[in-house]
Amino acid sequence: MRRRRTLTARGAGALIAALGCMIAANLVGARILLYIGLLLALLTLFSVIAVRSPRRSGTVTRQISTDLLTVSETSRVTVRFTLRALRVPRGLWYDVLPEAVSGDSGGEYPPETGQLSYPITGVRRGVWSLGPLMLRTVDPFGLAQREQSFGDSRSITVVPEIFTLAPLAVRVGAAGGTAHTSSARLGQGSDNLSPRGYIPGDSMRRIHWRATAHRGQLMVRQEEEESSPDAVVVIDRSSRRWDVAGSEADPAFEAAVSLCASSAVHLAAEGYSVDVLDSAGTLLGTLRGHEDDRDSLLVALAMVAPRGESRDLASLIGGTPPGPLVYITGQLDEEDAALLRPSGAAAAMLFIADPLPGAAEAAAQHGWTVTELGTEVAEAWEDAVSARIGVGDVPS
Repeated sequence: MRRRRTLTARGAGALIAALGCMIAANLVGARILLYIGLLLALLTLFSVIAVRSPRRSGTVTRQISTDLLTVSETSRVTVRFTLRALRVPRGLWYDVLPEAVSGDSGGEYPPETGQLSYPITGVRRGVWSLGPLMLRTVDPFGLAQREQSFGDSRSITVVPEIFTLAPLAVRVGAAGGTAHTSSARLGQGSDNLSPRGYIPGDSMRRIHWRATAHRGQLMVRQEEEESSPDAVVVIDRSSRRWDVAGSEADPAFEAAVSLCASSAVHLAAEGYSVDVLDSAGTLLGTLRGHEDDRDSLLVALAMVAPRGESRDLASLIGGTPPGPLVYITGQLDEEDAALLRPSGAAAAMLFIADPLPGAAEAAAQHGWTVTELGTEVAEAWEDAVSARIGVGDVPS
């Protein structure tokens, strides 16, 4: 518990006035000025003693209405504060908020409801500290104040904003989520269910365990590979793609992270098993229809920052071509765009925050649907979906 005791501006003025009166009393011989100076000095001293005398200690507990706070989302913090003192003063309380959240975290103490409560809104993703709780009391004359902090701070995780995206336009059979392939599987013959040997990069969920036990080696369901491919979302966070010089968050990178989270959640809702990677090959999360998977991905994305270098895209995907492939990058020139290969993905969507001349054309030659990513994430996705329909895909 930290303590800070200071005079208010009025208290400092009273001391200066007291000193001036005493000096003037000696110069002009006016005894009344000496009495006034002594009175002001004693009054200031009394005010300091008044705010210092109560011995205070307290316990603080906080409860946040949401486990994860999303950017632009509003939540409520409830603070239970028990003060132990010789007397309970009236004053002002406020909770120290990081710059990553906004809110009016102050009020009068003691509160009428018996607990402290205030709303907060996510501003910037990341893991931040909320608190400590500060209590400021002022004497009745407003000459001295006392400010104390109580309790520890609590960490709060602000995750990227999730936008509602338009349905992905893709031919059923070329690529589709599990909702599509489960119906297609009913009319297929046993030939399509024949297993094949495992290839590095195949999803473990496709392992045919009965055939594996029979043959003594890993076998994969061929039918699932052809009609129910995974979706892959890759965010290129290599430092040379983004503005990392300033201390403030790069709006373009924040939009990229938000698109990464939104597209992954959207594809999972459409029935795909989604793998989310960064450009260095780090697995940020997997979505297999579980709420815990979604939260784990959002927490990982809350702490993502531009750093390192990127690997070849083909080495990230492995031997099995994905269905939908979403690749999100920052500044991209024509030479680097020509090296990006979608590796046989059925629906390859490339989002570029800062395309240099010739980059979009070079990427489109390899089968990418190229879209410039601005601050409007949902609009960029809709543009990409419309472009896919324009080149021949039909809505799923």
